Amino acid sequence: MKDFTETNFTTRRKFLETTARVAGTGALLSALPLSMSAFVGGAGEIKVALVGCGGRGTGAASQAIEADPDVRLVAMADVFADRLEESYKGLSAKYADQGKVKVTEASKFTSFDGYKKAIDMADVVILTTPPGFRPQHFEYAVQQGKHVFMEKPVATDVVGIKRVLEAGKLARQKKLNVVVGLQRHYQKNYREVEKLIKNGSVGDIVSGQVYWNSAGVWTRPRVAGQTELEYQMLNWYYFTWICGDHILEQHIHNIDVANWYIGARPISAQGMGGRETRIGKDTGHIFDHHFVEFVYPEGQVISSQCRHQRGCMNRVEEVFQGTKANITVNGGNIGIVKGRNGQSILNYNGQNDINPYQQEHNELFAAIKAGEHRLDDVDYGAESTMTAIMGRMATYSGQMITWDEAMASDLKLVPDLNSFNDEAPILPDANGVYPAAVPGKTRFF
Repeated sequence: MKDFTETNFTTRRKFLETTARVAGTGALLSALPLSMSAFVGGAGEIKVALVGCGGRGTGAASQAIEADPDVRLVAMADVFADRLEESYKGLSAKYADQGKVKVTEASKFTSFDGYKKAIDMADVVILTTPPGFRPQHFEYAVQQGKHVFMEKPVATDVVGIKRVLEAGKLARQKKLNVVVGLQRHYQKNYREVEKLIKNGSVGDIVSGQVYWNSAGVWTRPRVAGQTELEYQMLNWYYFTWICGDHILEQHIHNIDVANWYIGARPISAQGMGGRETRIGKDTGHIFDHHFVEFVYPEGQVISSQCRHQRGCMNRVEEVFQGTKANITVNGGNIGIVKGRNGQSILNYNGQNDINPYQQEHNELFAAIKAGEHRLDDVDYGAESTMTAIMGRMATYSGQMITWDEAMASDLKLVPDLNSFNDEAPILPDANGVYPAAVPGKTRFF
């Protein structure tokens, strides 16, 4: 069992530089043949495998099917057979008259290594399991030459981040299109605001506030006969090893926008957090609130808030202050940019805009159909994931954490698992309570 107050980390100072963004890789990519990918464009079916058949996975599979008339769902994998079957029945019923769900009993996989069998059958894979498993699934999909849609975050620990970055390099070499489910990058109001940032209308962003304050999410009761690992995997949201805490799993959307609009990743983080209302046996050991100050290379400070507490004010949006104008933008298709003297530069309300969850799939499958390498979200997905992990390190430990310190650690939370009978990474005490991080005692976690 991992002791939250005595987690050890290496002190090596070697910093893993992240790879260049897509714009800097053109020469490398143009030298590689399109035949290195599973589907090289043109006519014919585009075979899709779904790995992770919960609600988000089912939704993503539907969006993939809607994205192109040649998409066919051919394989599904989930360690929970009932989840897989529920997803299969829903998708089969929805597309009953269209022949787009070609999953058979032989292409449903429920073992812990079933994801490999599903991926092997497809041209494109949808990775929507809990994020702790994302690195190994993405790595395998890339090794097999598959295009990928993977949900955010892309890892829950530093070892996983490094694994994703390395797999991203290989995906780039193979010209595989990769989309990460940070869908604000595919949302029109966010793109409209980005245009104004790029053309200088906002000036330099000097500060900002990003929020995901809400009541929280579901819980699932313990069932007689479950192993501890099975219980944790069903209640994955409440365990850091598999979820990353809600600062990572959910608030990453807002943190990602800060990185995107500033055009950089932070150099340090410090903050506070804890468990005030999330204290029951059914809520694992994650915090119910975090507040982090991220400092960026040119001195910009982003204040980051996320809270899961009922009865409190809810707010989910991003606000930035520039030298020429201020920005307010959110997932409700609102984009407002006002000059320093109050004049309106942009007042965007895209009530009829396409759902960005659908848009990201539309663009992914358009690129695949055209046989072109257009989409490479790996680096910014990994950087935004790592930013949120660094924020969690700061709130769990109560210390200031630099990017170099965070990336130099060998933090590994996710074990190699083969069955529900394996020991869970964290265990409850005799009273059924899980050990939680204690700021001032927990080290770099």
